Amino acid sequence: MFTTGLGRPLAGTLATALTLVAYPPYIRTIFHGHTRPHVFTWVVWSITTGIAFLAVLDAQGGTGAWPIGISCVITLFVAGLAYVKRTDITFTRTDWGLFLLALAAMPLWLVANDPIWAVVLITIIELLGFGPTLHKTWLHPYSESMSFLVIMIVRNALIIVALDQLSLTTALFPAAVAAACWALIAVMAWRKPRLET
Repeated sequence: MFTTGLGRPLAGTLATALTLVAYPPYIRTIFHGHTRPHVFTWVVWSITTGIAFLAVLDAQGGTGAWPIGISCVITLFVAGLAYVKRTDITFTRTDWGLFLLALAAMPLWLVANDPIWAVVLITIIELLGFGPTLHKTWLHPYSESMSFLVIMIVRNALIIVALDQLSLTTALFPAAVAAACWALIAVMAWRKPRLET
């Protein structure tokens, strides 16, 4: 349906619109104290999303790259907000380990001459960044927004559809982010009823 002609720009536009629609309610829930993003996760995500944007753009991702770039800017804002609001300031050894491992791995993408290896490394780092949030969500399944995660899954699917060049290099990052969002939803769905009982 979206694979040719005007379909890709339309999917890119929808992905961008979902990005812009998803974040304001999420940010509002941070201000109200309902959502408590993990600072480490959002710092890692802001860096990796910026790098992924450049890599996908370089690999001829076209309109599919723009929602990733917009997400980078918003993610930086959420990281700053999470720090200022002190939404989750409990850092376990595992959190520190994943955070430091993600930061240590970041320079590796620079030495990867092939864009695929850069994207693979950035995707691995992005998934390591999910670690502190996954741990936090296991302990506090109400601390994240399930509706936000669902929107992010749909948005990342649209990013893949919008790519001018569909390849492992261009599709890996959004596919991995969508899978990680599914994992968080699964943790929330599993843990919420058990905490209620």
